[in-house]
Amino acid sequence: MVRRVAVVGAGVSGLAAIKCCREEGLEPTCFERSEDIGGLWRYAEHAEEGRASIYRTVFTNSCKEMMCYPDFPFPDDHPNYMHNTKLQEYIWKFAEHFDLLRHIRFKTLVTKIKKRPDFSVTGQWDVVTEKEGKKETEVFDAVMICSGHHVYPNFPAASFPGIQKFKGSYFHSREYKEPEKFRGKKVLVIGLGNSGCDIAAELSTVASQVYVSSRSGSWVMSRVWEHGYPWDMKIVTRFQTWLGTVLPRALSDWLYVRRMNWPFKHENFGLMPLDGTLRKEPVFNDDLPSRIACGVVVVKPNVKEFRETSVLFQDGTVQEDVDVVIFATGYSFSYPFMEDDSIIKVKDNVTLYKSILPPQLEKPTLAVIGLVQSLGAIIPTSDLQCRWAVKVFQGLCKLPSMSEMMDDIDEKSGKKLKWYGSSNTLQMDYVTYMDELATAIGVKPNLLKLLLTDPRLALEVFFGPCTPYQFRLMGPGKWSGARRAILTQWDRTLGVTRTRVAPTTSVTFPILVMLKMLFLPLLLVAILAAFYC
Repeated sequence: MVRRVAVVGAGVSGLAAIKCCREEGLEPTCFERSEDIGGLWRYAEHAEEGRASIYRTVFTNSCKEMMCYPDFPFPDDHPNYMHNTKLQEYIWKFAEHFDLLRHIRFKTLVTKIKKRPDFSVTGQWDVVTEKEGKKETEVFDAVMICSGHHVYPNFPAASFPGIQKFKGSYFHSREYKEPEKFRGKKVLVIGLGNSGCDIAAELSTVASQVYVSSRSGSWVMSRVWEHGYPWDMKIVTRFQTWLGTVLPRALSDWLYVRRMNWPFKHENFGLMPLDGTLRKEPVFNDDLPSRIACGVVVVKPNVKEFRETSVLFQDGTVQEDVDVVIFATGYSFSYPFMEDDSIIKVKDNVTLYKSILPPQLEKPTLAVIGLVQSLGAIIPTSDLQCRWAVKVFQGLCKLPSMSEMMDDIDEKSGKKLKWYGSSNTLQMDYVTYMDELATAIGVKPNLLKLLLTDPRLALEVFFGPCTPYQFRLMGPGKWSGARRAILTQWDRTLGVTRTRVAPTTSVTFPILVMLKMLFLPLLLVAILAAFYC
């Protein structure tokens, strides 16, 4: 019988784990190595060992309606996309509102997690912690690892020929905090991910020149999407997900590339991915295209060789007098406190059922939370993962056999190879994944029932953004405010940008009215198709 649960890390996933344990009557104890909550979103002046590190100007890539805890919306006056300090305020409000802080032991490092000798019978774990030089071992019935995957930098400098003789400075983007000390310098940023693009755009305001080197290119999206709406509220919908499953692949690819090339053609800016039809995670940056257009950022191919003061690129071009190189080359996931690291990591691949549970455990009492990437935000994803994991711990969510779980993992790896170009990526489709977990614990919105009982809500759930509130709308753990939150989500979104009364310029044509009249039967067909598939 699971009662005591160890939670590693007090970031957004760890707080979700504490809350979900409490909702189910379990006793969580959270171990946090720092003196504060927030994890990745807690800014520090210097990168700290064993903790995620962000630069001063980091803003969220998901808007507030899409990234909140599903039963705790952001305050109405919060901007749609938030600075890290604003998000940290929200995280504190969440922790205080649900009385989570008393379950956290701060300045406590987890040094080892190992199975107890009788694990095959009890499923219990020994958790060894250290605080102020004093070690302590406690027994827990289950463990939830919520330490994130932005802690250990992937720093492949040694694989770049000539880096040893380069006379300039070079470091991983984890060490970057602010641009001022790079004033007047020539900077090369290696990597076209979110961090690389953010840093390049920011440095271009003070550096004499910024170069961005990319091996394979990236789609670059703006947070402000068509008609000024948040990108994720227009794209991350059940309708869009359904379309992706029913359309022929060729048509789906064409629509995808067309959408990603809005509002600028990527090949004209040197950004076009090598295989543009793969659904790799895009980069979100509102400034990079204009910085490229102004010439202060120059996109280059992969580096072939470093020299003392210059860089040779794969296309044969040479850039002289480079002062600084920043490796924005991402992170590797690692769990050094696991005595048996094969439980989570097998041959550099993540082998977790539902991206949460190690399938080979004799007893399903360990869960890895937040080890996923998608177009959806991590907060609602972690919340639903925690709800599923706790149900598994309690035996309320039955698992298939180990061989069936491995078959499921292999099947999903094949789909990832098809859609993302890699079988071991952490990426997945947000709505599909969330619905899979929600179905397993009985909280997926019943669209057919909603259509018959609450058609207005059904329309918003299917055609509108797949906001986190949908997963607290019905079933175990439902929230009484979910319906109202869904029906008022656009009011909160537009309320923070419509700060001046302005005349309207929109004109409604009769044909648009006619098209709207066709939406209801289209919805019915879509729901029935989704229901029976």
